[in-house]
Amino acid sequence: AAETGATVVCVPEMAAYFASVGVENIVEMNKGGTIKINEVSITMVTADHSCGLAVGENVPNAYGGNPVGFVVGLPSGEGGPIYISGDTNVFGDMALIRELYAPEIAFMPIDGHYNMGPREAAYAVNLLGVDRVVPYHFGTFPILAGTPDELRSYLDASASKATAVVIEPGQSMPLLA
Repeated sequence: AAETGATVVCVPEMAAYFASVGVENIVEMNKGGTIKINEVSITMVTADHSCGLAVGENVPNAYGGNPVGFVVGLPSGEGGPIYISGDTNVFGDMALIRELYAPEIAFMPIDGHYNMGPREAAYAVNLLGVDRVVPYHFGTFPILAGTPDELRSYLDASASKATAVVIEPGQSMPLLA
C-alpha cells in the first residue's frame, strides 16, 4: 500500500499499526460495516480465528483486533458477491452470510492446521451455498497439509454442486461463472 497507494481496509487495531509504520491510505471499519470504493462495496464480516501481529524480533505478538472476512460486491454485470473468509474455521454464522449477502464465490483456507481443513471447508461451502470455492492457505510448507483434491472429495461426498477452482500463482479466473 505504501508503494502503490492501494487502500487498506481493516479493523481499528490494525489501522493504528499500519499508520504507525507509515501507511497512509487506510479505511478503518468493523464487523457489520460496509464501505464503497469506486464501484465496489466491501462489507466486513466475522471470522473465527486469532489475530496477532508480529511487531519485532524477540517481541511477542501484539493484539491485532478481531479476525474478519469480507463480502465484496462488484459492479452490476461483473458477477455476484465474493466471500473472502480470511483465516478462519467453519462457523455456523456462515449461513447468515449466505442469507444476507448470497455470495457466488468463496475464497477460503484449507490447510487444516492454522485454519479449517478440506472437510470443514466443504461444510462451509454448503453453509454458504456458493457455486465455486477457491482454496488458499495450503501447501506452502509441510504443516499446511490440506489439498484441493481432498476438498473436492469432501464436496462430492456432501453432494455439493460447488466446484473447487485452484488458481496457481500468476493465474486469474473469471468472476462470472
